[in-house]
Amino acid sequence: MADTIALNLGSLRSSMSITMHTHHAARLWFGRRKSEESGQASHTIIGMPRFITLMDQMKNAAAQNDPYADHWLIRMEERLEAARAEIQTLAQQIDELLKKVPPAISIEENLNVQPVRLPLFIGCQLGYIGVYLLTEYDTLARRILLAHHTALIGRKLMEQMLDRGAHEIRSCYGLAQQYRHAGVTRDDIAANNARARDAIEKFGQLPQDVLEGTVRSSYAPALPQLRGGSDTAAEPEANDSVLEHGADQALEDEPNGA
Repeated sequence: MADTIALNLGSLRSSMSITMHTHHAARLWFGRRKSEESGQASHTIIGMPRFITLMDQMKNAAAQNDPYADHWLIRMEERLEAARAEIQTLAQQIDELLKKVPPAISIEENLNVQPVRLPLFIGCQLGYIGVYLLTEYDTLARRILLAHHTALIGRKLMEQMLDRGAHEIRSCYGLAQQYRHAGVTRDDIAANNARARDAIEKFGQLPQDVLEGTVRSSYAPALPQLRGGSDTAAEPEANDSVLEHGADQALEDEPNGA
């Protein structure tokens, strides 16, 4: 009887937000605009919202059977994993330093009395991993600052460790900024049409396993069913204002075929 009932289900939704306790993490979230104040020029550094947008664009293009976007998802997953490993290494180092506090002294976790809390709207799993990385850095920064405040490390080492962690996140941003939409599909490549030739000229040849779809990111979307003829990949819509979408997050609910 249940099979005969038509279900009209909406999307799954969840309210999501990020809380940051340090200025170091907040600066990485918001990024930095180009400035020429005081006669010293500074380059623009993107923030997490723009990074999330780029991850969404890669995923959208990969869902349209763009092998170049697939290749970028692999590169970004590897870079994010390497960055998280480095942050974890720094966290282990600071944990060992904090163990040097005499047992007679009790130190509670340091938290900001007025942290920054921002809503999240993310459509790509690698965007979430980027946010996880930033929260892990925020925790690391709090513990580094605590270790310096309690005379376990000097200022120079404190600054070095903070910079090493921030560098990992900025390097992920920098790699993501290099992404350009290729606008081709695997069908185009197989047909060796004008779009394919133009993409190969601009971006180079892809590894064969990526081109065949046998090697993909763990978070790559399912490939569309191959259709006959040319399959044009549309330019994915930009989503530069992550925060403007509000805190309600739609979750993917794929049909199970029942």
